[in-house]
Amino acid sequence: MTELTDLSGLLLSRIRDVADYPEPGVMFKDITPLLADPAAFTALTEAFAEIAERTGATKVVGLEARGFILGAPVAVRAGLGFIPVRKAGKLPGATLGQAYDLEYGSAEIEVHAEDLTTGDRVLIVDDVLATGGTAEASIRLIHRAGAEVAGVAVLMELGFLAGRPRLEAALGGAPLESLLTI
Repeated sequence: MTELTDLSGLLLSRIRDVADYPEPGVMFKDITPLLADPAAFTALTEAFAEIAERTGATKVVGLEARGFILGAPVAVRAGLGFIPVRKAGKLPGATLGQAYDLEYGSAEIEVHAEDLTTGDRVLIVDDVLATGGTAEASIRLIHRAGAEVAGVAVLMELGFLAGRPRLEAALGGAPLESLLTI
């Protein structure tokens, strides 16, 4: 338990609050100080790599854009492949897309169609779980590609936005692990 407390303290100490960004009334959680600190970034990568190993993941998916920064070193550390899930229109070649609703409007994410196959167990990595829309769409996308979701791992969960119940329903028993809950 002390190890988790130490990790949480280290990570929290490197996340900066930025008031009124990107709009008035929003308290943005800036992870760039964490990324700039090699000890904190390594500790975060190790924690996520342990989750990948524990869930039996064979690939790591990172959600655009900070999920790329966090997920790629996790994949390297765990000896797994890394697959970016991007906003629509950003990947060349054949893609598989998944539309989803946002608070005001809709969006679509894509993955290269050949990057995920039957037999893959995928850990989804991102920085923040807010309402869960993007992560839920990525779960659907992974299932449509024929792969299995091994779990979702996020640096921080904004508990007041209630994304967890939405994701747990979509995960069908696969774990949702958050290193910090705010």
